[in-house]
Amino acid sequence: MADQTATAPGATWVARWAGALLSLAVAAIHVVDQGGIAATRTPYYIGVAYHVLEIAAVVAAVLLLIGFVRVGWLLAVGVAAGPLLGYILSRGPGLPGYKDDVGNWTESLGLVSLAVEGALLLLSVPLFVGSLRRRTH
Repeated sequence: MADQTATAPGATWVARWAGALLSLAVAAIHVVDQGGIAATRTPYYIGVAYHVLEIAAVVAAVLLLIGFVRVGWLLAVGVAAGPLLGYILSRGPGLPGYKDDVGNWTESLGLVSLAVEGALLLLSVPLFVGSLRRRTH
């Protein structure tokens, strides 16, 4: 298993824990935003996207913590980039059937979400790319 790290240096563990916690924070923020785990946003596709994001964030955290770092960091990139894109589209031009947040750039929870997702993206992209380089050497 080239993807799994059996013994990770301290810095690697710190990064993996940070990535896992940031991924879980993304999930928690979206659970709060949708009104709870059992709630679903409307339109339907937005609700599904929230649930997929939350599940992906938890899976990314687990993968990072158990040592499947390459796929964990890749998934963490998606967990960070997806909602960032969604934020820009939902507040800018709007999404099909969803215009509630158009122009709402300063919503408190949205800004917290941007900060967490931005931090996760800044952490996960170089670590994913680094994991690819290690494989080729």
